[in-house]
Amino acid sequence: MPSKYYFKQGFTLTPIDINVIGEVTFTDGTNTGLMANQRTCEAYGYTYDEASGICRAFIPEMSRNEAFKNQTNKITGTGNNIGQNIQNSRVIGTKNVLTRNINNALVIGSQHEIEAGINNVSILGGSRAIITRESEVVLGGGKRSIADSTSAVEFSSRRQTSTIELAGTTIDNTATNLTIQGDGSSFINVKNNSIIGYDIYITRLELGGSSGVVGNYSYRNIRGAVKIDNGGTMSFVVGFSRNIAKIGVNGTTIMADSTTGGVASISVNVQDRNNVHNLWSASVTLHEVISTTTF
Repeated sequence: MPSKYYFKQGFTLTPIDINVIGEVTFTDGTNTGLMANQRTCEAYGYTYDEASGICRAFIPEMSRNEAFKNQTNKITGTGNNIGQNIQNSRVIGTKNVLTRNINNALVIGSQHEIEAGINNVSILGGSRAIITRESEVVLGGGKRSIADSTSAVEFSSRRQTSTIELAGTTIDNTATNLTIQGDGSSFINVKNNSIIGYDIYITRLELGGSSGVVGNYSYRNIRGAVKIDNGGTMSFVVGFSRNIAKIGVNGTTIMADSTTGGVASISVNVQDRNNVHNLWSASVTLHEVISTTTF
């Protein structure tokens, strides 16, 4: 039976897909999304980009500056949609979307999305994850619509697990929300009609102050959940709190509503004594379910 693919004589690969930015991927008749070497690429009439190792059918209609920037990316797979001004990013999979103005992203899997302007992020597997937070690391939760055992009812939701690093400082007893990567302004944005389980590991290190002792510290673990209803009202429940190690005091740590400028968000809120200089670092893992059913 003849193959459904056309192979040039002497070649084991043939083109199968050209994505929206002109990158050509190949098949060997069984596997798809394969990259070709220069000889194979040019044999089919395409142009081989030696700098990126990508076979190109065309350069997309954008400024030469934007086209140059997109050459820093490597895309393996079919149906991926790579927007403008994406730099230093790697996509392995199918039907993933990187919108625009994104730097330093790693995406593995299918049907993931990174929103515009988000940098330094990774999606490490699964499908249908959405990154909306700077420096987030995510595992996708799969199908959006899941039927019950009788297939009588389908429940639609988005599910994923992610880890985010927060940091900040205090020099007095002011309650302070930590920020993503310690940037001073970014919190963990959240969606209405969602349940978020959280697991926080937080370190407090004293670095001075008239009442502080340099080198004193505390290390704690807090687990709980927050419900965000359709109106954006948040309800927090703490299920577990443990002091793992310390020299000196623990300080105070809670997960709190940090909504700012109408953008719903949560953050780790910390507080210690007056005239004590503290560095705070929190690793936060989120198990997130966002439902299309309002509550």
